[in-house]
Amino acid sequence: MANEGQTGATGFEALASAARDAARRGPPPVHLWNPPDCGDIDMRIAADGTWFYQRTPIGRPALVKLFASVLRRDGDRYVLVTPVEKCGITVDDVPFLAVEMVREPVPSATGAADDDGAGAAPLLRFRTNVDDWVSCDAEHALRFEPEPGTGGLKPYLHVRRGLWARLVRPLYYDLVSLGEERAIDGCRMFGIASGTAFFPMAPAEELKDVS
Repeated sequence: MANEGQTGATGFEALASAARDAARRGPPPVHLWNPPDCGDIDMRIAADGTWFYQRTPIGRPALVKLFASVLRRDGDRYVLVTPVEKCGITVDDVPFLAVEMVREPVPSATGAADDDGAGAAPLLRFRTNVDDWVSCDAEHALRFEPEPGTGGLKPYLHVRRGLWARLVRPLYYDLVSLGEERAIDGCRMFGIASGTAFFPMAPAEELKDVS
């Protein structure tokens, strides 16, 4: 379980310092690091994107962004990784929120067709709550999960290496307004196009359940 030394202020500041040192050399290559596992610390990312340490919100956005830059998913476990240590944290849903969306027109010189034979759609780009911009494509897919008790769907965007962002509700409605029907394996599906990728949301006849 947790190394007791990692749960105090000293451990917290040491972790922040190590993450800060790693970030000074560019985007931390956390997928390449294999430091000692120091167990779990009392840090949690709530479903609304708020980061907590020892049940107290982390009020410094710069510090949240720093920790987010060294976040990794190892199987079902979320860990903060530096070159010298790895510590597990709790994530209530997914670690990030997508809070802004822009549409980038496809350059007229490109006419690549998507899987349905149509021309490329405008590329959707999303800003997360830690100010990362993610272009929605085959490597950064959208997925839609049933929302218990509502009959609706919760949309998620793949950010990097198993880390996802949940789209805030206004962006969900924006996506629905951009949706279109396409034939997928002989079934008419309602979904979202971004560039040459298409992400099915639901069978077209069930549209009333996701609007």
